[in-house]
Amino acid sequence: MKINPSIFKSYDIRGLYPDQINEEAARLIGRAMVEFLGVARPKIVVGRDNRISSPKIHRGLVLGLIDSGATVTDIGLAPTPLLYWACARYGFDGGVSITASHNPPGYNGLKIVKKGAVPVGGQSGLKKIRDLAAKGKFKEKRRGSIKKKNVLPEYIKFNTKDFHKADFPKATLVVDSANAVPAILLPSIKKNLPGKVHSLFSKLDGRFPNHSPNPLIEKNLAALKKEVKKRSADLGMAFDGDGDRVIFVDEKGRMVPPDLVTAIAARSILRDNPGRKILYDLRSSNAVREIIRESGGVPLMGKVGHAFIKARMRKENIAFAGEFSGHYYHKKHYFCEAPLFVLFTLLKEIARNGESLSQIVGEVSLYSHSGEINFEVKDKDRVLKKLEGRYKKGKISRLDGLRIDFKEWWFNARASQTEPLLRLVVEAKDRKIMEQKKKELSKLILA
Repeated sequence: MKINPSIFKSYDIRGLYPDQINEEAARLIGRAMVEFLGVARPKIVVGRDNRISSPKIHRGLVLGLIDSGATVTDIGLAPTPLLYWACARYGFDGGVSITASHNPPGYNGLKIVKKGAVPVGGQSGLKKIRDLAAKGKFKEKRRGSIKKKNVLPEYIKFNTKDFHKADFPKATLVVDSANAVPAILLPSIKKNLPGKVHSLFSKLDGRFPNHSPNPLIEKNLAALKKEVKKRSADLGMAFDGDGDRVIFVDEKGRMVPPDLVTAIAARSILRDNPGRKILYDLRSSNAVREIIRESGGVPLMGKVGHAFIKARMRKENIAFAGEFSGHYYHKKHYFCEAPLFVLFTLLKEIARNGESLSQIVGEVSLYSHSGEINFEVKDKDRVLKKLEGRYKKGKISRLDGLRIDFKEWWFNARASQTEPLLRLVVEAKDRKIMEQKKKELSKLILA
């Protein structure tokens, strides 16, 4: 079989099953991964989501790993943050999460990490794995082995050790797991919170019959918003398909911008740990930088993408990071995604002064932000050059795409790494300026 090179993306492996990725492709990738790691008889942990095709991808991957001499520990159904945590916690040489994240049910894929849960992306080994798998010529077989391990109880214990029930109000929480693998966390969430926890779409179903497992799309939050208001809940939380992203809804049924969640979590962390570095991506509101600074922290702006963020966190010993996409990273979680930490932190903040989530969000919502707007653009470089020429009087940054700051507003335009899209974010001191600049920029991009 020939490997389809298009399934190797910037951050992971992903494609349609079975045309682009299937059991045989997974077997070849498993063999290539062992050669890439360069460790004799490596110990590799494997977990999977609940897509219909995941058991078949799992079988192929494990066969490839074992055929190359690996000792495989199968943790079964596992959200991706649990897989990352297990890889680092138990000292595995590598790990693989079988998932296509928030993609529709016809897709599947692999997220690969090295020792310490360090991501293997396009620039850090994924291309080499692609080339090895494409050649299909491997060293002679050295039969490995497989065993099963239940790591979920220890993961929950790890997440709750810094929090106590006294920290939380008897809050009412609604959790939408979109029929996806994060639903396995619900019994533990209910057990560890003193209030009421209501679940939406918690029955595992890899067809995702109720809505797509992508909480960044507003329509996918409709049921959660309705349930939060119906239950008079204090907040709602929606997971994506593999549980590494979370989106929150306040008690009024309004989505909380993820960058403002970063600001709230940073403020809480810095209250007990002043002077810590906090990283946020360049799409985030300027309010995030200001709140971090006011709270006694060191704000750092960074590029979009978990591989960049995790590498920088390790290099600069950064305590916490948040992305506009709903990914949140914590040093104690081996610089990986920590969705439960963020949930517990929000609940702790609600309890602290008896404020509602909407009131807390109001304290950190200082500007008018457009959110991320996508444009289908063929020649993205040409458009970015045109925007730079038009707004060259501002403060220009090429940290990630193009960001230009003015006194009363700023924008960032960047090319998607995975889709033929140009992504735009605009923020201003008030809504009138933001809407005006958003309209102006949109016309330029589409012209």
